[in-house]
Amino acid sequence: MKKNVVVVSILLVVVMLFSAGCTGLGNKPKDTEKPEESSQAPDSEADQSEEDKKEADIVLKLGYGSPTTNPRHITAEKYANWVKEESAGMIQIDLYPAEVLGTDRQMAEAVSMGTLDMSINAHGIIATYEPKLAAIELPFLFDSHEKVGKLLDGPVGEELAKDLPEKGMRILGYWENGLRQITNSKRPIEKPEDLKGLKLRTPENKMTLAIFKALGASPAPLAFSELYLALSQGAFDGQENPITNIHAAKFDEVQKYISITNHKYESCPLVIGEKAWAKLPAHAQKILKEGAVKFAQEHRKMVQENETNLLADLEAKGMQVSRPDLKPFQEATAKVYKEWESVLGKDLIDTIKEAVK
Repeated sequence: MKKNVVVVSILLVVVMLFSAGCTGLGNKPKDTEKPEESSQAPDSEADQSEEDKKEADIVLKLGYGSPTTNPRHITAEKYANWVKEESAGMIQIDLYPAEVLGTDRQMAEAVSMGTLDMSINAHGIIATYEPKLAAIELPFLFDSHEKVGKLLDGPVGEELAKDLPEKGMRILGYWENGLRQITNSKRPIEKPEDLKGLKLRTPENKMTLAIFKALGASPAPLAFSELYLALSQGAFDGQENPITNIHAAKFDEVQKYISITNHKYESCPLVIGEKAWAKLPAHAQKILKEGAVKFAQEHRKMVQENETNLLADLEAKGMQVSRPDLKPFQEATAKVYKEWESVLGKDLIDTIKEAVK
C-alpha cells in the first residue's frame, strides 16, 4: 500500500513539473508576442521616415569675401535663416565668410564648375563671365543708390544676366557693394591731378583699372584679404572701396584721407552654380530666388542708412574727408566710355545711360 502511495506521489510531482515547464519552455503566449510585433513596425517606419528626410534635405555652401563685421555677412545670415523658415527646414545654407573658400575669382570659378554651390561675388569677377554686366560699372554713371535698385531689380538687370547660365552660373539677386570712394595715405584728392603717381589697390576688375589709368593713378589688383597689411606696410598708397567696406576693414588705421568721389558703382551678385540649380526642385528654386531679391533690397537699404554714420565715425577716428567737384573727374574718364564701346556695344551703353536718367 505504501509502495502504491509513493508511486502515485511521484507521478503527481512529475505531472506538476511538466506543466510548469510548458509555460517556460514552450511558445510564448500571444499577449507577449503582440508587443514584439508592434515594436518592430514603428521602428521600421521611423527608420524610413529618417531616410526620407535625409534625401529631402538640401544643404548649400555659400562663400564670400566679406568679414563677419560687414553688412553683407549680416544680411547673408538673415537670408539663410529666411530660406530655412520658408522651406520648413528643408533648405540649409551654410555660410563661409572672409575668403575661407578662396578669393572672389577662385569662388566664382568653383561655382561655374559646380564645386561650390553659391557665392556673393565681386561684380567685376562675374562680369568676366558675362561682359555685358560691366555696363553698370561705367564711371560716374550713378549718383544715388535709389537709381541702382530700380535698374538692377527690373528688366535691365534680367537682360544683362540672361546669358550667364551658359557660363555655369546664374544671378539670383544683385546684392550691394556700393558707390566707391578713394582713400590714401599721402594727400587729399581734390582734382584728378592729385591721383598722379599714387599706387592704388583695386579689385581684379578691368573697368576699375581703366578708370584709374584715365585719372593718372597707378592702379594694381590685390585680394581684399591682403589689403590691410599691404596698406600698413606701404606697398600701396591707397585704395578705393565703398564706405561700408572701408569702415568694416578699419582702413582708417592705415589711411589718412578719404575723398567722396562716387566714381563707380558695383553690385555684389548672389550667384548659384547652374549644376546646383538644375538639381533643385522648382519650389526650392522659387524660395532661393525670392529671398535673394528680397535681401538684396534689404542689403542696399542697410548700406544706405549706415553710410552717413560710418563716414562720420571715420572722420571722428582721424580721417580727413574731402568732397571734390566731380566735373573734372567725369571729363577725365569720358574716354573710358569710348574705349568700352568695343566690348559692350554703343547701343547697350546708350540704353544703360537712358535707363539711369
